This record gives sequence, structure tokens and C-alpha cells, in this order.
Amino acid sequence: MKTTKHGLSEREQELVGYLISDCKTTGDIQEKLKQLFAGTIEQMLEAEIDEHLGYEKNSVEGNNSGNSRNGYGKKTIISDYGACEIAVPRDRNGEFRPQIIEKRQTRTDEIEQKIMAMYAKGMSQRDIEDTLREIYGSEISQGMISKITDRILPEVNEWQNRPLDKIYPVVFFDGIVFNSKKDGKIINKCVYSVLAINMEGHKEILGTWISENESASFYASICADLKNRGVSDIFVACHDNLTGLNEAIQAIFPQTKNQLCIVHQIRNSCKFVPYKDRKAVCADLKKIYGAVNLDDAEYAKEEFREKWDKKYPNILKSWDRNWAELTVFFEYPAEIRKIIYTTNAVEAYHRMVRKFTKSKAILPTDDSIRKVVYLSVSEIRKKWTMPVRDWGLAYAQFAVFFESRFVA
Repeated sequence: MKTTKHGLSEREQELVGYLISDCKTTGDIQEKLKQLFAGTIEQMLEAEIDEHLGYEKNSVEGNNSGNSRNGYGKKTIISDYGACEIAVPRDRNGEFRPQIIEKRQTRTDEIEQKIMAMYAKGMSQRDIEDTLREIYGSEISQGMISKITDRILPEVNEWQNRPLDKIYPVVFFDGIVFNSKKDGKIINKCVYSVLAINMEGHKEILGTWISENESASFYASICADLKNRGVSDIFVACHDNLTGLNEAIQAIFPQTKNQLCIVHQIRNSCKFVPYKDRKAVCADLKKIYGAVNLDDAEYAKEEFREKWDKKYPNILKSWDRNWAELTVFFEYPAEIRKIIYTTNAVEAYHRMVRKFTKSKAILPTDDSIRKVVYLSVSEIRKKWTMPVRDWGLAYAQFAVFFESRFVA
């Protein structure tokens, strides 16, 4: 078959000629494409009903066949070309079920994919409705948009219950709060996320769990879920010392080391300090967590006590109470320390989730929360293509310090 200089066949060149005839603007071409799209769909529907009936239109084979054509119904289809009306053939027995455009279908799959893409990027249902109206001249209600996005829920459930690796070197626990509704009132729902660094050094969200109240039993259920999905060991768990979380981790993963987030500890310490002393207090706290080893850290803590304890006695009360979990990172070399001393990794993830969901002020149901969080995860993990920095060095150190539990 001959082709043009643009690589088009003669038949395709004829089609281009048809499209540009009598066209003065790109809008004219778009309108012709819409007509061509509608005409193509109608011809495919004619072929489908021919196959269904077993004979072509006006054929004598249809005489006394027990079924026949019965006119046409009108349907408006929304596609990339906008809204267009098509004629859908009917049969007298009402048995014809079109496949190219199903019986109650009013949108092409491409439109639904675009709705999902806009929702995943953080657009509200109202914004999606307005965008579709502006671009395609079509009306798709917010309720219909919600139904379309609900189709992803089986995929969400499959992801939440997927099997996990047996071993994770580091796991971070943290929560983010969304506004939801219950009995006509707006309430807070905490979405708790578990972000892991796997054996390849890549970040991975192990799952998300929703609760109105954070409690020891809630944290225990998260840990039990991780174990039931295949996790047998976690080397180090990093979190911000929420009540009951440490005990829940120890009950399910007794060998796991718990490292409390140093950054959270500093923030909590600064609550007791007025602005005029804050810089000096933070500098002296840095001498504690920035020490070379545990002995030096303990010495720096006592120096802090002598200098600040009379003025701000509550600061070191918290450090003393949590000292064992705050100083776990001193047991390891720098390659591991910089990964585990703070929960910044999961907090950065939650900031990205907030970016994708900021247009959704209130999420009415748990399912709506699951949808937006899952779609946010799908977008965020596209950027997690590389292992954490210097993972090769950290991996080697994990192999040394957790040799008896390490699986290469």
C-alpha cells in the first residue's frame, strides 16, 4: 500500500482530506471528528445487531426468524470529542445487548480514566464536574463522579491486604488527621500509615488504618495485621512515642528496637521554653543527640541539667523517662543512625498526601478517605524510584548488627 511523505496510507490520506474540507479552524476539525466518531460507533452497533439477529438489515433471511429490528433509540455519549448523540438499534424481543457501548453506558472508558486521573491529582469532585463541562460541554454530576471513583475500592482493598516481605530493616509509624462526618457532625479521623524501608532500600507504604481514637488496641491491631500479612521481623521501629504503640510493637515483634523520634522530642521540649531562650536551649539539646556515643550523650544531658533544670524542669523529665528509646540510634554507626533517629521520612510522605488532598475539606466516609489516600500513594510512589541515600553502606551495617536475623 502506498504511503505519503507523512507515513499515511492512501486511505488515511483520504480521511485527512475529508477532515480538512470546509474547515477553517481547529474547532471545525474537532466537530468533524465528533461526527466521524459517532458515525463509527453507529456502524459498529449495526454490525453487532446483524450478528445478534443472524442476518443483515433488509435481508429476506429475517422473515419469520422470531426476532427482527425494531427501530432506534437515541443516546448521548461523552467522549474525548465532547457530547454526541448516536442512534442505537433495537430488536423486537428486547434481547440485544450492545458491547461497544453497553446498555446504560453514557461515557467512554477514556473519560472515566480522565476522571480517575483528575481525582488522583487532588481535584475535588466539584472541580472535576466544572472541568468536564468546560472541556467537553457535558454534565457529569458529583454523585456520578463519586460512583466512578468508587470502582477503585476493590483495588484499594487488594492493596491493603497484599502479602508483605518477611523482614523490614526499618519501619516508621505516623498518623495524619482528616475531617469526616458521623451522625451529621464533623469529626476527626486519624489515618495511620506504616512506611518501611525494605531490604532493597526502597520506601514502601505497608498500609493505612483508620480510627477515630488512637489507642493501644488500635496499634496492636495494626501490628497484628502486619504479622498476618507475612512480616516476621522488624529490626528498628521509629515513631513519636504515642501511648501504647511501643507496647503494641513489643507484643507482636519482641525483638524489634524502638527508636523515638528525636525531632518530636525536641519540639515537645521547646513547648516549655519562651522565644528568648529557645535558640540556646536547642543548641544545648543538640549536644545530647549529636554526641559521638551514648556516654558523651549522657554527659551532655547532665550538663544541660545543671544549666537549665531549675528554669525548665519539665524538659529533662521527658528525656529521662524516654532515655532508653531515645538513644537506641547510638548503638549503630552513622549509616544507620541517619535513617532511624527521626520519623522525617513518613512525615514527608504525609505532607505529600496533604498536598494531594488539600482540596477535599471533608471526606464523608471511611471509603472516601481510603480512596484519596490510596490514589495519593499511587502518585507518590512514582517518585520513589531510587533507594535511600547510601543504602549500600547501611545494608552492610544491618547485616553485621542483625546477623542472626538477617536474610541476604
